[in-house]
Amino acid sequence: MLLATSVVGSLPQPDWLIDRSKLAGRMPPRVRAKELWRVEPDNLTEAQNDATRVAVRAQEEAGLDIVTDGEMRRESYSNHFATALDGVDLDNPGTTINRNGEPYPVPRIAGPIRRQKPIQVDDVRFLRVHTDRIVKMTVPGPFTMSQQAQNDYYPDAEAAAMDYAAAVNAEIKDLHAAGADIVQIDEPWLQARPDEARSYGVQALNRALEGVTGTTAVHLCFGYAALVHERPAGYSFLPELAACTADQISIETAQSKLDLGVLADLSGKTIILGVIDLSTPEVESADVVAGRVRRAFEYVPPERLVISTDCGMKYLPRESADGKMRSMAAAAATLRAELS
Repeated sequence: MLLATSVVGSLPQPDWLIDRSKLAGRMPPRVRAKELWRVEPDNLTEAQNDATRVAVRAQEEAGLDIVTDGEMRRESYSNHFATALDGVDLDNPGTTINRNGEPYPVPRIAGPIRRQKPIQVDDVRFLRVHTDRIVKMTVPGPFTMSQQAQNDYYPDAEAAAMDYAAAVNAEIKDLHAAGADIVQIDEPWLQARPDEARSYGVQALNRALEGVTGTTAVHLCFGYAALVHERPAGYSFLPELAACTADQISIETAQSKLDLGVLADLSGKTIILGVIDLSTPEVESADVVAGRVRRAFEYVPPERLVISTDCGMKYLPRESADGKMRSMAAAAATLRAELS
């Protein structure tokens, strides 16, 4: 569909499912954070299933064309996957420096990183059953996971990233086979640590995408707007993604007012264009959103654009997320009429 609409991945989890007051103001957990769940373990899967149904329905009612599971089962975008891999010592976490320059608990790599079984396949099967729209699943990227870990096993972070990439590669193939139309790799740390990213970030991505035949995307951002308030005028790592084998590149442009000239360097990719500002609960009008999309037409034809949010909507109030999704869908309808 011309100018299809989608969220990046996450939607706000209901307060009956997760303690949003504990979630607010803290960086996404890298290790397990079971204290966030309000539901007892015996009932948690059922509650997460119910929340996923609500998330799917919210996207459909808003008029989105591409639907995710809202990441209702995750404490954060990365720890759900990263802590399910062999080679990670969950009982003795490590420490690294987060985006804000502060020490933060992270998985500690104590042995070879291996994926022994699918991690999100049941999630995508559940999603596929509950919608007839295009479905997208997200997985954390190998570079990001290597940066969000204390490496006590590999000779360097690059070696760790390559084993993370092999795990992601196997997961992507299984997700496509289970019904995912699009699989997106979330790689925000390519932007956060560009020097290391230039050394091996694209190589790790391409290893994660090796032999994949379904549609794939890579998401870059400046961090959750609720937590990382400063937005640079441009990405420190973006043109380099022209060399990756992903079909689509997801970027944020609304809050940062990004100079879209950089998109000329990605002429072979479909651009998932973030046009929803997540730094405020205020719902933008459809006209405002349409104007943000029109800025891209000078650099990318509409046929290669997907309209999306800047980043995950996890930290927004639910009513704000619903309104912002409706504005996206209305903006897309306006623009399609103009282009017909």
